[in-house]
Amino acid sequence: MTPSIAPLRNVAALIGTIETVQSRELTLPGMATFFGPSGYGKTTAVTVAGNEFQAYCVQVKDCWTPTYLAETIMREIGLPKVRGVPAMVDAIGAQLGRSDRPLIIDDAQYLLRKRMIELARDIYESSHAPIILVGEEDLPQALTKWENIYGRLLINEPALPCNMADALYLAPIYCKGVSVSDDLLAAIVEESGGSTRRVAVNLARVWELARRRGTSQADVDFWGDRAFDTGQPPVKRSPKELGNNNPVVRLSREAKRA
Repeated sequence: MTPSIAPLRNVAALIGTIETVQSRELTLPGMATFFGPSGYGKTTAVTVAGNEFQAYCVQVKDCWTPTYLAETIMREIGLPKVRGVPAMVDAIGAQLGRSDRPLIIDDAQYLLRKRMIELARDIYESSHAPIILVGEEDLPQALTKWENIYGRLLINEPALPCNMADALYLAPIYCKGVSVSDDLLAAIVEESGGSTRRVAVNLARVWELARRRGTSQADVDFWGDRAFDTGQPPVKRSPKELGNNNPVVRLSREAKRA
């Protein structure tokens, strides 16, 4: 088993969303959002769901333009180059309409910053194929600024926080060969704040500590008072905490002696 195919709750949630949109009545809208905080495993869900439905998948970047988005979708679909965004939209729409394969746009929040979202709407109107927008927590609220797009959403599906059931799948992947007790796993889930990514990072840290100590068992006592990765930056240390080797402390003492 690998992280990309672990049957996490968000994988099932995205698959269910696509199934609902794909099997809708033709008179119903065919777009949807799948949204949640960073680290919830949405992109992993996109990978699995994309394979499940043979979907066309693109991951938007902040630096993209409408032209580059259209060109990227053309490449993903495997269409020959054509000149101009209108011609590309027509070609994409025609291919999606013929295949009825979903188009999944990951990191869709970037579509809103440069008004690329209207391009996504144009593609939908040209095909009426399922288009799933995957993005950050405020994606549905942000889309309300475009009523002609928000009104085409059939579902706004929230990504789910990582829980114990998910963590039980992740433990053998990121802590391979180490038996992680339920109490330690529960502590990791709680301290990770719902982030699948942080659960994975904390499990990897447990594995590394177990490897160094030569043990295949890990529980709360084994972990001790070590801090978990909670997503918060380290607290800034004072010069005293940094010790005598801190250059600030050393220069200060030398100045006083002078």
